[in-house]
Amino acid sequence: MTNVNVTGKIHSIQTLGTLDGPGVRFVAFLQGCPLRCGCCHNPDTRDTENGSIYTAENLVDTALRYREYFGERGGITLSGGEPLLQAEFATRVFELCHENGINTCLDTSGCILSASVKRLLAVTDRVLLDIKYTNDEDYIKYAGCKLSSVLDFLNYLDKEGIKTTVRQVIIPTLNDTEENIQRLKSVVKAHACVDKTELLPFKKICKAKYDNMGIKFPFENLPTPTREKMEELESVLEKENFDLI
Repeated sequence: MTNVNVTGKIHSIQTLGTLDGPGVRFVAFLQGCPLRCGCCHNPDTRDTENGSIYTAENLVDTALRYREYFGERGGITLSGGEPLLQAEFATRVFELCHENGINTCLDTSGCILSASVKRLLAVTDRVLLDIKYTNDEDYIKYAGCKLSSVLDFLNYLDKEGIKTTVRQVIIPTLNDTEENIQRLKSVVKAHACVDKTELLPFKKICKAKYDNMGIKFPFENLPTPTREKMEELESVLEKENFDLI
């Protein structure tokens, strides 16, 4: 049973988000992340010692103020950082959301699959799963975990029938190839829970955060993908017939 008095650490809140799940959403960015992704846009969310303390009730009460904007599709999204690090808190938040008829969405890297995470997924309506690369070598080098861990997470989502959106940030020289998109498609095709796939362009607007923190942005020398490249990869993604790689 979830601890009703559990608290969590919140980095920041976006009250009317439109990019973090279906519809208009109240988005809470949880503090703390075990990964060290080279393309991370929120390095200030990594440290588990920072963040503002909230009870689950406090957070949901705040979200309820914006309920009239949610419509039929919107709701609350927990992002990060990595919300799986605070699975017990996230579970209680989602339980309270369901008690109030609010749709729940989890934005995650899928790097952890524990008993507490499975309890969280039991009250999750949709998962936004960031599949960063399609091979172990790049995952280990540029993110700090294994592809197999993420696929284990996705396999569990599929087994439980949890609606899933797969996302991948396209990073020139690392995963901006047709071969990568074909491998991503083969992963998606093997999991019926995935009903949407999104390719997102790598951006460097986060560099100011790294500069302010006095740390190096690992991918600062990499270019952003061109519109033509994104359209090319989108075309590969949408093509019906493909060879598994």
